[in-house]
Parts: sequence; C-alpha cells; structure tokens
Amino acid sequence: MALDSDLGPASEEALLRLYANGDDQAARELSRRFLPRVLAYGRRMLGDGDEAQDVAQEAMVRLWRIAPEWRAGEAQVSTWLWRVTANLCTDRLRRRRGGVALEDAPEPEDDAPTALQQMVQANRAAALEAALQKLPERQRQAVVLRHLEGLSNPEISEVMEIGVEAVESLTARGKRALSALLAGQKQELGYEDDR
Repeated sequence: MALDSDLGPASEEALLRLYANGDDQAARELSRRFLPRVLAYGRRMLGDGDEAQDVAQEAMVRLWRIAPEWRAGEAQVSTWLWRVTANLCTDRLRRRRGGVALEDAPEPEDDAPTALQQMVQANRAAALEAALQKLPERQRQAVVLRHLEGLSNPEISEVMEIGVEAVESLTARGKRALSALLAGQKQELGYEDDR
C-alpha cells in the first residue's frame, strides 16, 4: 500500500505501519524525521561521532525489526526510539568506563556567514560538549533530551523510565552544574558580562 503523495504529514505510527507493509517511501520519511536527531543525541551523550553513528544505525534497525509487531496506542514511535537510543548510549558508556579518553566532538554544521562567527560557535559548542561529558550520566541524559532535543518532561519520563518529578530534578541539577562548569568561560566564549 505505497502512497504516491508526500508522506510528510503522516503520523509516525501510520508511517511505521506503511513500512511494515513494504512501503519504502515510509521508511525514507521515518529516517528523515528521526535519524538526524538520534545521531545528534548519540554524539552529545557519547562524545564520539563514530560511536553515535553506530548507535543511530542500531536504533533504526531495531525500529525496522519491531515494525511488523508494533502495537498501536501503547507508545509513540518517537518515544520508543528515544528509549532505545538512550539505552544503547548507556550500554556503551558503561562498557567504556575505566579511563577511555573522549575525543573532541566534531565541529557542528553552522550557517554563520563569517569564519570568526563560525569559530566562536564551534568554541561554544565544544565547551558545551565538554561540560556535558562532566555531568553524571542521568543528568546529562535529561538535559540533552529536554534542552537540546526539545522533548517534554513527560516524554523524557517515558524514555528514562522515571517519574516526571525525577526528570525535573535531574534537569534542574544538570542545568545548575552546566552553569557552574561554564561560568568561568563567559569572556573566552565571547559572551559579554552583563554587569
């Protein structure tokens, strides 16, 4: 049952159902919607682009495998995919514990018109990535999902399998810790002192 028209407005669940019935266009649309964000989340959690690509690929493969058995109404496709991605990242972080050095995150794509603006943005992104890596894993996960990926607290609650209050607490503590970690770098990162 392939659709010849644009699948853009179709729901995640409808797209997954279409994919399960052999619609390649539905798979492309799901990939277009989810893959960049899953990849970005993996980079932020793991601090490594290659590992993030592996995680993103594995998460999407798991989505394709579950498609024929998907039970409508039990969970949103995006929430399920975030949970799988979060678990894959957590598994890799646990395996990695014990002193593996983190590589610098790749410079993010930037549409800034000048080289100086691009350098400032890259320095800010690198400082944020470095600060994120210093947060405890659960705080980092909550902050990334809320403030960088834009998920709501109830969605994060489902992904992390904790209560909304716990999400709020983790997010607040993570933000305070990030603020403290980055406080001494304001001038270096090109932020003017407001005083």
